Amino acid sequence: MKRNVSFAGLAVLALLFFPTAMEAQRGGRGAQTAKQAAPVDLTGYWVSIVTEDWRYRMVTPAKGDYPSIPLNAEGRKVANAWDPAKDEAAGEQCKSYGAGNIMRTPGRIRITWQDDNTLKVEMDNGEQTRLFHFGKAEASGGAPAWQGLSAAQWQFPGGRGAQGSEAQGGSLKVVTTHMRPGYLQKNGVPYSGDAVVTEYFDALNKEANGDQWLVVTTLVEDPQYLARSFQRSTHFKRQADAAGWDPEPCSAK
Repeated sequence: MKRNVSFAGLAVLALLFFPTAMEAQRGGRGAQTAKQAAPVDLTGYWVSIVTEDWRYRMVTPAKGDYPSIPLNAEGRKVANAWDPAKDEAAGEQCKSYGAGNIMRTPGRIRITWQDDNTLKVEMDNGEQTRLFHFGKAEASGGAPAWQGLSAAQWQFPGGRGAQGSEAQGGSLKVVTTHMRPGYLQKNGVPYSGDAVVTEYFDALNKEANGDQWLVVTTLVEDPQYLARSFQRSTHFKRQADAAGWDPEPCSAK
């Protein structure tokens, strides 16, 4: 009887210890900062590569030109009333540079660590800065901002990866809320302050010639203006340095 009790006790201890041991084998992520636990290095300079939707990204589309975006009736009404001069007069020329669309704007991005648990993403187009907070991220009570509040987490092998086996050791998931209402396209296609933007940043393995690509998959959900969720992917190529970095302010036109 004593031997049976002892064996049962050891079994319980093993079950309690097993997750901790497995975590240690994976690098002890639970005790590490986000910077230390990063399964992939996203820092550095990246330039957007526009291989699709050229006429929606490189130039400002005409009013009413939004065939791929699942707007509901209210969303179409707002989009069809777009007036860039009115946006400029109201000081809202950055409406297409908010978190719902900023990764689609052509240009360069610079990714650095602001601190051990905050990743900073700067865009030269529109001179915008996003902060990705790992761990608990809560609104401070301030007004909604163009880039909103972004909660980030690493996703490790075996979890969600947009590029499957081509992706490196993991990816970054970012969920952004608390945004100012903005545009999904520069021609006034709206998203509301209730929108939720979920993004996956996947750095692909280097190609034979040394090129490396970053794929950002964006999912926008907005009960006010969208009939269903809206997804698109954006591609960036890693740069060796800051060549071409040229910050420019927002423009409504």
